[in-house]
Amino acid sequence: QGGGGLRCRQPAQTLIVLFYCLFFHHFSLFTLICFSSLLQFGRTEVIDNTLNPDFVRKYILDYFFEEKQNLRFDFPTYFLLFFQHFLLHCLQDFLGQMFCTLGEIVGSPASRLEKPLGGIPGKKCGNVILTAEELSNCRDSATMQFCANKLDKKDFFGKSDPFMVFYRSNEDGTFTICHKTEVVKNTLNPVWQPFTIPVRALCNGDYDRTIKVEVYDWDRDGSHDFIGDFTTSYRELARGQSQFNVYEVSRSSHSSLLTTQQHVTLLSFSSTSLHYMNPYQLNAYAMALKAVGEIIQDYDSDKMFPALGFGAKLPPDGRVSHEFPLNGNMENPYCNGIEGILEAYHQSLKTVQLYGPTNFAPIVNHVARYAAAVQDGSQYFVLLIITDGVISDMAQTKEAIVNAAKLPMSIIIVGVGQAEFDAMVELDGDDIRISSRGKLAERDIVQFVPFRDYMDRTGNHVLSMARLAKDVLAEIPDQFISYMKSRGIKPNPAPPPYTPPGHTHHHTQI
Repeated sequence: QGGGGLRCRQPAQTLIVLFYCLFFHHFSLFTLICFSSLLQFGRTEVIDNTLNPDFVRKYILDYFFEEKQNLRFDFPTYFLLFFQHFLLHCLQDFLGQMFCTLGEIVGSPASRLEKPLGGIPGKKCGNVILTAEELSNCRDSATMQFCANKLDKKDFFGKSDPFMVFYRSNEDGTFTICHKTEVVKNTLNPVWQPFTIPVRALCNGDYDRTIKVEVYDWDRDGSHDFIGDFTTSYRELARGQSQFNVYEVSRSSHSSLLTTQQHVTLLSFSSTSLHYMNPYQLNAYAMALKAVGEIIQDYDSDKMFPALGFGAKLPPDGRVSHEFPLNGNMENPYCNGIEGILEAYHQSLKTVQLYGPTNFAPIVNHVARYAAAVQDGSQYFVLLIITDGVISDMAQTKEAIVNAAKLPMSIIIVGVGQAEFDAMVELDGDDIRISSRGKLAERDIVQFVPFRDYMDRTGNHVLSMARLAKDVLAEIPDQFISYMKSRGIKPNPAPPPYTPPGHTHHHTQI
């Protein structure tokens, strides 16, 4: 914008095309110093015409408490001179730099560090504000699309050029920008393009964390006009297109709230989460549970099953649990049939926050305590574990399975998702009997199958689930018999044949 010339327009190519103008972009160059060598780690995006840039791009770093991890932030400015589509010259200026350690950021109050830029003697160069937050182990992403109607008209000679800015809330109550939509030109009823964003970038895996969305009218000089804002959460967005995801865009001041009839609507939402509840189709967890459970429940007299979850933060205090009742009742975790388990599962997804690590041992030991109390052959327990394949306590789980092999129980593991299931195959023990601390399991009690191997390409889920149930339950009868034989438990005598009242058997001699 230098010299009052015409503004440039940025085409799809990487080359920036300007007409008869001298203007500059500025960006920060984020550099990580490691073992006395300089390693450029990344660059932020370009933000035009501002002295207070708030960068969207974030960086993921491995943090080591016991190491000093030096960081350097450089802020150069580039002046690009164009004439009739041709780059004539590139000049570089230096705005300053800042040094710190990753530990300084983490150790600052609320993990928020503010330090002045240096590097230019006798000149104040401004401040840099850095924040850090521990990432959840959530690997899911969400794809969503928004539209708006009757937005405020901000341009004198035309309609607004609206775009949206998404902010995630931080633990100290502040907000950090995490996404910007594209600008939709000259309309009060924009439809933005769908975008995909990692869930941990949006809310760090906390589905109830506040998400703030601001709507602006784009201006060429960078002084974008504020149209309004609204707040939501990932849990609300995950409801998809519904009455709950129509938001009134309002402007607020210190003294009053001015509300206009302008709305932003969620047009579509989808998630890569294996727990995502599509209103038209069961997710992989529910399909596996239904396929196996509907067969095995016929061998239970009262059809009441304890259903447990593992790897989640529980309300109200966010305590991490690896064996919690899906129905929320610690005293009575039983659910009525498979439909009752599915209902409890769906309800739990609305209240708990999925969280790592994923530990199997507590669940195996939980069921083993039930089995240990009934070893007379009157009951046999089957534990069905549905998991994404990421196991964090392999050694403890092996020990729990070796101990459980002496008890009247079997374990079925169904792996969902695209993860590598090497650990699950090892637990299966078909080729090599599982052992712990040099002690072999007395019996093979684990059966593992990957859910993806049973997905029918034609979409015939009924056939797929029938095949899954057949294979996953195939070993249960032999495991049941092997336990009874090892304990010398024989079947009870067959009851006498039923004789209707008043009926007498007649024997004929030949």
